Amino acid sequence: MLPIFVFLAVTCACIGIFYLIIPGRTDQRLQSLANGGVAQAGTWQAQVARVVGPFARLSAPPGEWEDSPLRVKFMNAGIRHAKAPRIFFGLKTLLPLVFAPLAFLLLRGPDGATGIALWLLVLGVALAGCYLPNLVLHLAIRRRRREIFNHFPDAADLMLVCVEAGLGLDSALTRVAEELAGKSPALAEELHLGNLEMRAGSTREKTLRNLALRTGVEELRSFATLLTQSDKFGTSIGDSLRVFSDDLRHKRQVMAEEHAAKVPTKMLFPLVLFIFPSIIMVVLGPALIRIIRKVGPILTNGG
Repeated sequence: MLPIFVFLAVTCACIGIFYLIIPGRTDQRLQSLANGGVAQAGTWQAQVARVVGPFARLSAPPGEWEDSPLRVKFMNAGIRHAKAPRIFFGLKTLLPLVFAPLAFLLLRGPDGATGIALWLLVLGVALAGCYLPNLVLHLAIRRRRREIFNHFPDAADLMLVCVEAGLGLDSALTRVAEELAGKSPALAEELHLGNLEMRAGSTREKTLRNLALRTGVEELRSFATLLTQSDKFGTSIGDSLRVFSDDLRHKRQVMAEEHAAKVPTKMLFPLVLFIFPSIIMVVLGPALIRIIRKVGPILTNGG
């Protein structure tokens, strides 16, 4: 009965925290009216930061956030909220404190682990809770990088068409960002931010370098180097983009073929574990039944 009570208690606590953090419709409406009819962005982030913020001081590293390598990872994941670091480090502190007692209550008992094994399991669960935010951040970075890489060849082709049609590079970036907004929001957002940075007075070289840094995609670093060298040496941007887009399409095709070649290997384990035993039972089952019916009486009579 103890695991059932623990499950109910944890469920009720999660529901209470959910209603405490997430504002209701009335609160959202009041916040919208207080901001002149514009909904306040990031409200739930502020609520989560308010709850887990005090725990962030225990695990936050010293030093300035602007110089932290973790800030680059947050940009690669598309997380730009000001309170994201507090939420991240707060969860890294709070989750082990929550997971460790739950693991201790669920794993101990007559039929569970005892002694050193119990404490090792509790320690493992606590470490898993500590590194869970890192895992979520890593998965978000990988998903966003894959999305940008898959749609960047199309963006390069659109940029080539715009440049050959007579548009400048700044106008081409704006046009490509508008066209890709529905297909790849992450890439469109990054191109839009780069265009805004150039409008604010930044140089093209610095803007492209920051674009590659925010995305973390190697192809965008090559793209930034290509355009920078084209500006320095006075070569045609259209010719450079044509060669670059052809190379991107070839690389995307090679990666697709590589993933397709891995499919038979990945299908081997489900076939061996789930499909082959079923086929063997269906094919050999009737024959085994007939053999048992024929041989069984003979062995019985012979005995």
